[in-house]
Formats: sequence, C-alpha cells, structure tokens
Amino acid sequence: MLIRAGSNACACGCPMPRPTKAAAIIVILGALAGLGQAPWGLWPLTILAMAVWVLRLAPTARMALRQGWLFGVGYFATTLHWIVSPFLVDAAVTGWMAPFALILMAGGAAVFWAVAAYCARRLHATSVMLPVLMIAAAEAARSYVFTGFPWGLTGHIWIDTPLAQLAALVGPIGLSILTAILAASLALVWQRRYWAAFMPVLAAGAWAFLHLGPPPQYDGPVVRMVQPNANQDEKWDPVKSQEFLTRMVGFTAADARPDLVVWPETAISYLLEYADDALVEASDAARGAPMVIGINRRGGQRYYNASVVLNRGAVIADVYDKAHIVPFGEYIPGGELLAMLGFNQFSALNGGAFSAGVGARTVAIDGIGNARILICYEGIFAHEVGTDTRPRLLVLITNDAWFGPAAGPKQHLAQARLRAIEQGLPMVRVANTGISAMIDAQGRITHHIGMARAAYQDAPLPPAMAATYYSRHGDFPALLLLVIMIGLLGVMGRAKVH
Repeated sequence: MLIRAGSNACACGCPMPRPTKAAAIIVILGALAGLGQAPWGLWPLTILAMAVWVLRLAPTARMALRQGWLFGVGYFATTLHWIVSPFLVDAAVTGWMAPFALILMAGGAAVFWAVAAYCARRLHATSVMLPVLMIAAAEAARSYVFTGFPWGLTGHIWIDTPLAQLAALVGPIGLSILTAILAASLALVWQRRYWAAFMPVLAAGAWAFLHLGPPPQYDGPVVRMVQPNANQDEKWDPVKSQEFLTRMVGFTAADARPDLVVWPETAISYLLEYADDALVEASDAARGAPMVIGINRRGGQRYYNASVVLNRGAVIADVYDKAHIVPFGEYIPGGELLAMLGFNQFSALNGGAFSAGVGARTVAIDGIGNARILICYEGIFAHEVGTDTRPRLLVLITNDAWFGPAAGPKQHLAQARLRAIEQGLPMVRVANTGISAMIDAQGRITHHIGMARAAYQDAPLPPAMAATYYSRHGDFPALLLLVIMIGLLGVMGRAKVH
C-alpha cells in the first residue's frame, strides 16, 4: 500500500494515535524489544516489537526521527538498566548520579536509531524493510563510532539459539542484519505480502541445521578458574583484599595441580612493582603451573590495567596491557588536553587515569600454547579480538562486580560466548565475582562458577576449531552486504518518487 508523505496513517494504513499516547506506545515497544537480550532471552518479542514499530513508523522523515529515538530509548533503557549499578557501590556519594547515567546512556544510544529512521524515510517513504536495515546499520555505527560501544546489539538476541553459530560467518553485525530481515518479513506478512514468509522459513531451516547437542567429552589441559567473590565495595579495602588474596592462594593450592591457573582482573589489589611477595605466594601455590593474573601496573608516569603470565618461581614471562580502555571509567577523553590546562586529575599521567596498551597480540603460555588475553571491556569488541597469530585459546579476565548481580554480568557473559563462536576458539572467562566459565569454540558453557560464589573450578580446555570466516575477514562482508541492501532499497524508493 502506498502512503502519501505527510499523511496521518502509518505503514499499515491505520490512523496514527494522539502524539502523547503514540510516544508511550513506541517507548513500550522498544522496551519489549530489549527483552530479547540476556538474561531474558525473549527474542520473539524483539522481532515482533520491531515489526510493529516499523508498521507504525510515520512516512515523513521528521516524524520518523522522533519515533526512532523513542523506540531506541525504550530498547536501551531495558537493555542497559544495569548501568546504574556502579553508581550504587558508594550510594551515599554517587547514588544521585544513577538515574542520570541511565537517561544519558539510553537517550544517547537512541540517537543512532533516530538517525537511522530519519535516513530510511528520506530514502524510501513507505518501505518496511529499509528502516530495520538502517537500525542494523546504526548498530554497526554504534560498534565503531567514538571508540565504539557494541553492547546489546540487536544481533545479540540469538546468542542462546542455534542461529548464533552464524556469527562464525558474519559476526554480530551479520546477526543484526538477520534480526532486521526477520522483523521486516513479519511486517510484510502482516501487509499480506505472503512471499516474505520465505525468510522465517529459511531461518527455521538454519535453526534446525545448526542445532547443537551437549558439549562432547574430551581430554585437554586442565585449567583452574579462581573466583574470589570480591564485592566492589570491599575489593580495595586493605584487610578485605588480603582475605581475597589468601582465598585465591588457597584455591590455587587445592587438589591436584592443574595445567593453567587463571585469576581475575585486578586480582591483586596493589601495583605490580609492589607485588613480589604476592606473586611468589601465588606461584608457590600453583606448584609449577603457569598462571594468568590480573593486576595494575605503572610504566614511567603512566598506569595500566594489565595481566601477567607467571611461570614457575614467580618469573613474569609476559605482560599484556589492556588496549581498549573504558571512556569516563578508566580515562577521560581529552584528558591530556585538560592536563595541559592544569586539570591533572583527568590525565593518564601521574595516576589521573589509565593509559591504553599497544593493542591486540598473543602471549605464550607454557604447556598450553598462544593465548589472546582480553581484559573486561575488551571482550565486547568482536572486531578487535583477532590477531596476526592465531591463538590456541581466548582468556577473558573481568571484574563484573561493578555491574550488580543481574543483567550486566549475564550480558557480558553472553557476549563472551559470541566471541568464542566468531573466532572458533575456546575461552576461559574468570570474574572477580560471577560468572566464571569455560566456553567451547561453539559458545557452549562446559563448566562455570555462579554469581556471588567464592570457588574454583577445574575444566579441561576444549579444542580449537579451524579459523572461521569471520576470524579471517571480520565485519567487512556484513557491512558490504548492508550497504548493498540499503542502496538497492534507496534506489527503489527514489524510483517510486519519480
């Protein structure tokens, strides 16, 4: 059905409701779409909500801009609601900032979707396929622009389904395109264009074909994951931090010696240059097994969030510095310029903030092979995981205590599973307090330690698979496909106008 620009009908031909009511409906639709993310996993709601949204989308670009933003606000407020948790660690001091953090995050991320809806209507006033494909493009932009924040992508709704295996081919942006196509197909079927049912049928066939059984049994090097259950409000307390260290040493020394021991991000609460005694204690407990330990360090006047590979006798075999650090969390953008103006507390020099490491690389672990270490935030960037030398495994150490016990850590874990699928590599994920897990190369969790538990877990390291298409080519094929599809629909829209 052709809808004239400027009319008061939506794409399905229904009259548009009053502005206030319409805005509330769109925000609610966005919130329902967000329930496809972990920990809810209600992906049919995401597809349905996106389909209804695009059917209700105004034909004019100006109105679509507002509707895209409102839909994004609902989506991101649901998906990123955990962002308030860091501000509640010291609620008396920073608790007042929590609601503003959520408002700014949801409203800011929604700008990408607003621009997507605007551009879609500028290119094609009546298409239901183009707006959702532009949302996928917005998600791609969100993955890269301003250092990127690819958390809660629409493609992440598939992580708990067999379709997640497609990430080995097309990555998270390709999965976001899949989400868009299925939502548009549902909208087209509603408009009685029944040929569009082909795409859901094809997706169902892929679902059945890609279905995975339980992880197979295998004998591999035994990795010990050590989780101290260090709550954020206690982590840097001198007495508590010593208790956590003692706990981790005890877990490391328990039972038969493993082949590798992994401690979480900032497991040792003081700088590397002052940690000799702790490292000796840890190494002795490991009884000759190599260790990966998270610890901060100083290099000259700069500070780094780092991890060390520790060999027998507390010999530091390698150091990896976190390369993708958190804006406004680990550094202030423009901090060096502010330091020149006298505001040294915002600079990476003299301890005002952390500096970034040199970038993606592998480290050698005795008896295991090469490993790609990721520290917390780095694990959400699919396009930054790959290295020139293909590793044997991924190791992700994190401090998820910042993000409370609910959605934040679970979404972070879900993304870790996707990184394993994309690279075709097993991942050892160790957190200060939940959720630590051994993940195989197809994203299945073989062993784990739950939230708020002080424990260790021994797990055989799953085998690596052959290098995946995504590990070789990254996001480029999916981005090229997206550009071609949007371009074709844009040309069709222009042809209708003329």
